[in-house]
Amino acid sequence: MFAKLKQQSFAGKASDGNPLTRLLNSKYMGWVGLGIALVAPLIIATNYALNIMTTALIFVLLAAGLNIVVGYCGLLDLGYVAFMAVGAYTAGIIAKSFELPLLFTVPAVMVMTILAGLIIGAPTLRLRSDYLAIVTLGFGEIIRITANNLTITGGPSGIYGIPGFSIGDLDLDQPVIFYYITAIVVSLLVLAAARLSKSRLGRAWRCIREDEDAAEAMGIHTYKVKLLAYIFGAVWGGLAGVLFAAHLSAVSPKSFVFLQSALILMAVVLGGMGNMKGVVVGAVFISLMPEIFRDLSEYRYVFFGLLLIVVMIIRPQGVWPTRNREPERMEDVMDAKIVQEARA
Repeated sequence: MFAKLKQQSFAGKASDGNPLTRLLNSKYMGWVGLGIALVAPLIIATNYALNIMTTALIFVLLAAGLNIVVGYCGLLDLGYVAFMAVGAYTAGIIAKSFELPLLFTVPAVMVMTILAGLIIGAPTLRLRSDYLAIVTLGFGEIIRITANNLTITGGPSGIYGIPGFSIGDLDLDQPVIFYYITAIVVSLLVLAAARLSKSRLGRAWRCIREDEDAAEAMGIHTYKVKLLAYIFGAVWGGLAGVLFAAHLSAVSPKSFVFLQSALILMAVVLGGMGNMKGVVVGAVFISLMPEIFRDLSEYRYVFFGLLLIVVMIIRPQGVWPTRNREPERMEDVMDAKIVQEARA
């Protein structure tokens, strides 16, 4: 594994000579993205546009959380939307019961999502690959069905009239103000997730992703490290649930079906697993494309699917893959050139 990582690192340095690669890997790209998000309402300020952009930002936060689990640590999670449901329902129930602004429910949401991550992650993270995917898929369905049958969650109708972020006379629920609050919160959490990848814990996650047996042989406690990835991802999902509840003022089981988990996973894969910048691009792409194709009526998802297929054919490792994955493709290209030269 050491030889593989060293070889990838060397090839990654070689790829830095490409001007486009240097531009994409620039540390200022994050600030450019934040600037676009802050300027967008000044260009398009309709309620419809603000609604779409706010939804896209919440989707970015979900994709960033799942990237910690799937992209960094290599754990396939097919029920990630369940953590969003836990956060949204916890915030909605507490806010409605005690007539509190959603902002005051954040500590309780974090505790509940950590507990949810421990309950599902502690007994199952010893499983690998397909087995873990099946368990997480079941977890997502259990949360949705439970919410659909409990009185405290409102049953199939869900919870309506959830108070927003207003504090006293300060109204923070206006579409423009709420959009900027969402943009700031999502930016900070995406930055935190990106910094996690460069920490000692992030390096341990990548080692497990590349080769779990070798990581364990190196002295990494793979079970604890994987559980931490799962808990961090759960917290990110729960906070996205708080923003979701504040945005719609309502939550219902229909919002947390398996399709949502599939779309979040699609955003991570399409953007480039492990690269937070790519995941942000993938999440924006997945959330905005159906709206751009809205004029095509019922055919919009057909064109959306075709576009996804084309993108994955052109960029099989994602639109913006992480540098540790990009060299593998460059090596393949170099190997192909060598074979062609030998045949000539």
